[in-house]
Amino acid sequence: MTADRPTPTPAAAPAPTPATGTPGTGTPGTGTPATGAPGTPGTPVPRPASTAAAGATPAAVWRRARGFLIALAILLAAAITLAALSSGTHHGRLDPRSPDREGSRAVAELLRARGVTTRVVTTADEAAAAAGPGTTLLVTDPDLLGDHQRRTIRSAIDLSGGRTVLLAPGATALAGLAPAVHTAGKAHERTLAPGCALTAATTAGPADTGDGRRYSTTAPGTTACYPSGGHPTVLVLPATTTGGDTVLLGSERILLNEDLAREGNASLALQLLGTRPGLVWYLPSLAELRDGDTEEKSFLELIPAGWHWALLQLFLAAALAALWRARRLGPLVAERLPVAVRASEATEGRARLYRKTAARDRAATVLRTATRERLAALVGVPSAHTHDPAALVPAVAARLADPGRDLTALLFGTAPADDAALVALADHLDALEREVRTS
Repeated sequence: MTADRPTPTPAAAPAPTPATGTPGTGTPGTGTPATGAPGTPGTPVPRPASTAAAGATPAAVWRRARGFLIALAILLAAAITLAALSSGTHHGRLDPRSPDREGSRAVAELLRARGVTTRVVTTADEAAAAAGPGTTLLVTDPDLLGDHQRRTIRSAIDLSGGRTVLLAPGATALAGLAPAVHTAGKAHERTLAPGCALTAATTAGPADTGDGRRYSTTAPGTTACYPSGGHPTVLVLPATTTGGDTVLLGSERILLNEDLAREGNASLALQLLGTRPGLVWYLPSLAELRDGDTEEKSFLELIPAGWHWALLQLFLAAALAALWRARRLGPLVAERLPVAVRASEATEGRARLYRKTAARDRAATVLRTATRERLAALVGVPSAHTHDPAALVPAVAARLADPGRDLTALLFGTAPADDAALVALADHLDALEREVRTS
């Protein structure tokens, strides 16, 4: 042994593994078995080179990543397919040029056959400029309008002298376009009876004006039709000083291609939109809102509707990916070490780690725990009460010549303040254990 042997530190902790010999060496008088060539008793069986380097081959990388690449390819193919399907000549919901189920090309064609020309506009300024005494201005999504757009449409309502049709406006849109009207909840019935003397309603009969918004108003001269639960789903507000009037439709169903042939939907739509020779079909968009509305908005208000559903889908996708790539839990697998390690070396290595990090509390805990377990076995304390001071301390004190010693502080005390106190604690624990063994 050399003179630079480390001083006693937490190396006093119990050895984690039994002492074994070092392969290929033999030390006389130490009890270490000598080992030699492979095949000699006590010689570890040679193992093939580690497969860690082989795991980085292209074939292994492909096996590890192919699932992710296949999933990514499927997502890209789906995105390209959807983009190709949506890049045709079809337009959006309630667009008079769209033949889709939720488009409105059918009603536009019927109006054209009756001599009504339809002009599609996408900004409030274009809609206000095109509105006049001989036109009907249809606003398909009033809730999408910003302050500037609402003011522009309101000016058109007051000055144009024509008819304005607002499709399912909400509370915010009503405050700027029809202040005398308020929302009254949702109509859950789909088909409703006219319930009023309006010529367009009585001629059309029952129509799909339900399944949308209901309204309430105290403005005099207002015609309320197609009631649901006591609240109308169609309102015709009295004419302004310029001769124009405003119609509120609580549902867009009567304008959709898929529903136009049901009940009296076509008749009601033609009579409400065909009273003037010109129809201005205004399709608001988020792009217009960004360009024309300078109102400051919060970050959440700028996020498009439905973002929370997209966030939920991303969260679920991330969770599924984590489950897919996570390690499979199972029983522990024992692995043979390529070389044998002396127990003393492992003990000294752990002690050096404790000393390097000044982990005297951890070292003291290890020493006390091991001593308590050995003492409990010697004095007959059950394993369930090994670390219970009330059970262990009296049993140990009964085996000592001086039972008045403070065993609680020794076996369950606080962490040592310095290395010297830690070494002293190890000595006292050894002395206590020897005394109990010899008693």
